[in-house]
Amino acid sequence: MGNSTLKCYNQKSMTLEELKSKLEGGIETQTFEVKGSCDWNAKSLAKDILAMSNVQDGGTIVIGIEDGTFTRLGVTPEQRDTYNVDIMKSQITHYADPHVNFKVNIITDTESREDVIEYVAITVFPFDDVPIICKKDSYDTHAGVIYHRNRNGVAQSASVSNSYDMRDIITIATVKMMQKMKKVGLTVDRVVTVEETLNKELGGL
Repeated sequence: MGNSTLKCYNQKSMTLEELKSKLEGGIETQTFEVKGSCDWNAKSLAKDILAMSNVQDGGTIVIGIEDGTFTRLGVTPEQRDTYNVDIMKSQITHYADPHVNFKVNIITDTESREDVIEYVAITVFPFDDVPIICKKDSYDTHAGVIYHRNRNGVAQSASVSNSYDMRDIITIATVKMMQKMKKVGLTVDRVVTVEETLNKELGGL
């Protein structure tokens, strides 16, 4: 298992306190998305997972919070049990090139109701080296498209459609590649300007 994979798995899962703090904000962000109570469905969640993988810090999708109103619904035990991370990863592999790394944890809330309420948190990690490209058509995804969490207006998962989002993704990929090269002892030579080249040829004259 490589260092990048270990780094991903060592990242912190969302806690109840963090969830409550985000819900108090009342908005979805580039790194935070909520979904109503539902079973795991790769077709309906693939676009959001792919989009968050192309954000610098990844993001978290919380199942059991009503979209729009942020009402805390929770999930039933039967719904919770459908979120088997091994099955989820196997199914999402059909949508992602290269693979997407994510993990699942259950957030238990005993404060909002008399009975225990549970949420499913899917923590999506940013891509390792190159942006994630969708490789499967569905009612919500298209092969060959790069999805991203845009920041123009309401945050949402959408295909890259402007130069600002594309520049963000390219910048992230460039930094990651340079860091990877540095780890193996390779460096990128400094770009020599035309003026420096000319001065060298003139010998200081």
